[in-house]
Amino acid sequence: MIAQKSAYLRSKMVKLVTNQQAFSAPSNLYLAIYSSDPTINDAGTEAVGGSYARQQLSFAAESNGTAQSNTSESFTMPAGTWTHWGIRDASSGGNLLYFGAFDIAIVTAGGGTIPIASGDISITEE
Repeated sequence: MIAQKSAYLRSKMVKLVTNQQAFSAPSNLYLAIYSSDPTINDAGTEAVGGSYARQQLSFAAESNGTAQSNTSESFTMPAGTWTHWGIRDASSGGNLLYFGAFDIAIVTAGGGTIPIASGDISITEE
């Protein structure tokens, strides 16, 4: 699953590179699940309810402009159809950094799970 960069992160990177504003990497990254496209402007609908909670995510060392997730996550979901995922800088609230779509929509009954395997999330700078 390939990531797209959010408008928030695009702005932060341009300001950092052009010496307009410092930017510190977040201390932790969190994977979130959505029922609609978050878009670059963080406008999607994130899952809520049941036992759903964002899961902490980490990445292997960058190689040739790409970093892949190196943790496996399992989300216990409320009933719904889940189409997208996002990487955020906080366990709740916070800012969307990257996002992407699942290859196919995932439908869960209440209490169903969505597993995300190590290596499933890939961040590439082009």
